[in-house]
Amino acid sequence: MHAFSNFAVAFSIICIVSGGLTTFQSAYCVGGGFAVVVGWITGGVFALIVGTSMAQIASAYPTAGGLYHWSSILGGRAWGWGTAWFNLLGLIFVCAGVNVGTYNLFTGLILGNIFNINTSAWGFEQQTIAMAIITAAQALFNHFGIRTTTKLIDFSGSLIFVVAVLVAATMLIGSSHWDFSRLVVIHNFSGSPGGNTVPHSNNYGYLFLLALLYPLYTMTGFDGSAHTAEETVNARVNVPKGIINSIFWSLMFGVVMASSIVIAMPDPVKSAADGSNVVFNVMAGLAVPTAWKDVLYIGILLANFLCGLACITSTSRMIYAFARDGGLPGSKWLKQVDHKHRSPVAAIWFTAVLAIAATLYSPAFTALTAGSAMFLFISYTMPTLAGLFAEGKSWTEFGPFRLGVFSKPLALISVLGAALLIYVGTRPPNDILDNYFIGLLVLLAVIWFGYARKHFPGPPIGARAVAARAAEIMAEETALQGAID
Repeated sequence: MHAFSNFAVAFSIICIVSGGLTTFQSAYCVGGGFAVVVGWITGGVFALIVGTSMAQIASAYPTAGGLYHWSSILGGRAWGWGTAWFNLLGLIFVCAGVNVGTYNLFTGLILGNIFNINTSAWGFEQQTIAMAIITAAQALFNHFGIRTTTKLIDFSGSLIFVVAVLVAATMLIGSSHWDFSRLVVIHNFSGSPGGNTVPHSNNYGYLFLLALLYPLYTMTGFDGSAHTAEETVNARVNVPKGIINSIFWSLMFGVVMASSIVIAMPDPVKSAADGSNVVFNVMAGLAVPTAWKDVLYIGILLANFLCGLACITSTSRMIYAFARDGGLPGSKWLKQVDHKHRSPVAAIWFTAVLAIAATLYSPAFTALTAGSAMFLFISYTMPTLAGLFAEGKSWTEFGPFRLGVFSKPLALISVLGAALLIYVGTRPPNDILDNYFIGLLVLLAVIWFGYARKHFPGPPIGARAVAARAAEIMAEETALQGAID
């Protein structure tokens, strides 16, 4: 992978035409246009701070499975092991959430708007079948190697730019008015006015924090640039660029797209009561040719499918790296690389199975999105927190990308923001995650002290261990090349 390909992985996972459309209603129904637009900017800036702190570490340690490698190096084996599990759970929830969103878009935009098929009676069974088909297709593309996947993800990176611009332009052109004041008007649509998408509350501060789950769910996955570091040319430079650029451009294009949807609403109050179909209904009512809207629907659906493809790519590389270091059950199997297709096939299909299973545990789309945001940002800030204490002490090896005097202040903001996200992510309507989160902490503690502490060696740290890992990778590469020849 070159610079654009590495950027495209993260940008494709973020995919503003995925989370930016599928979770739009959840933000709009807690505070109207203000919660959507100002919330997107606020959440995007926070994601940029977190990503910038990560980028500095990525520049120093460009390895697959980067997050838990960084945590292990900066904070010790236990900290790295915990980081890996939070990252893995977050990535699995992202894969599941994106593909459930793809299913919702398929039923709402394609079947409903193009073919006029009524899917209102469809439920959990149809969703599960669709999840299996969508995820298996993405796994198959990944199975056939990084070259095929890279081409699709490169295309996805460009497609997202194009579709986001076209969605915004279509909304503005098709709207009968341009009322920009809507972007800063606060409405409390919680409870019945918003179709009960969010429980009623008169606490506007809490509602705004809840709205931040909208941009923070969307702007996750930028660690994909780090997970593919070992497949990236000049990783110390290109991986930090991939992380920061993917967040920045998602923030910029996303706020324009979100603003255009708010402006295009025929009636801001009535639109809130449309449930999860507010974006679908706004698009369906636009004064533009039907054929153009159909093309736009297909483009949105394709971008979402490729977003899921990139999620499978990133997650499978994380699982491969964690298994290579002995951190997962069945590590011997999961760390294998297929000689023919040069991809971690076992890790790819294991990722697909876990993504489908996540929807069986929690079919609620909001729980999947909140869970992915919460778990991923925890994993993003764990190495940052370790680096906050290690910088200038045990952490003396740095890469080309440095934050200098801004390093520790940005790290502190990242950690405090992640703590706030845990609070918001476990409150209604996502309180299903409360007991889940507590149970996870207890389970991880039991596994670590009962087994992993003695059996998990951690990633290679130190010159001798790193040299041994490099020799192992070279031997595997030689074996792969020999099999191809």
